[in-house]
Amino acid sequence: MYPITIPGRVITLRELRPDDAADALAIVGDDRVTQWLSFDSRDQAATVAMVEGAVSRAQIDPRIEYYLAVANTSDRMIGFARLGLTGHQAAKLGYAIGAEHWGHGYATDAARTIIDYGFRELKLHRITAAIGPDNASSIGVAKRLGMQYEGRLRDHVFTNGAWRDSQLYSILAPEWNDTAG
Repeated sequence: MYPITIPGRVITLRELRPDDAADALAIVGDDRVTQWLSFDSRDQAATVAMVEGAVSRAQIDPRIEYYLAVANTSDRMIGFARLGLTGHQAAKLGYAIGAEHWGHGYATDAARTIIDYGFRELKLHRITAAIGPDNASSIGVAKRLGMQYEGRLRDHVFTNGAWRDSQLYSILAPEWNDTAG
């Protein structure tokens, strides 16, 4: 099951590669992007370590996460999508798109593609996403994909020097089958 490539409607999800580090830095090193994520902006060394860690974890059998590059038509990394397996047939969804690529539907397509993979190929039952309450764009992605609001997680992450709440959204396999069919 390694390596995997999953075509979306406008993007392709593929395994991260060591040569993605520069493109990854443009995403996770950008405060405009990381203000919405669960971690602070990363420098070059931390980004290289993040990419190398994802490459290593992708080869673990059985896999514990699917941390994939969101690639454009030129196969250049413009973002990432992640399913972190969290228990029996469950996963946490995460995604980010580089700021210069916002507004083109890439996040929606990446999230849709990896959710579909999770339900159809990994046979997951439940996928959740914890989203910052002020991240209207990401909340919009979750709602467009049929995810339901479950509640607020108080002081859920410590980022940018402060505790931040998250809003929890989820979707179940039967619901996805109804919307994705």
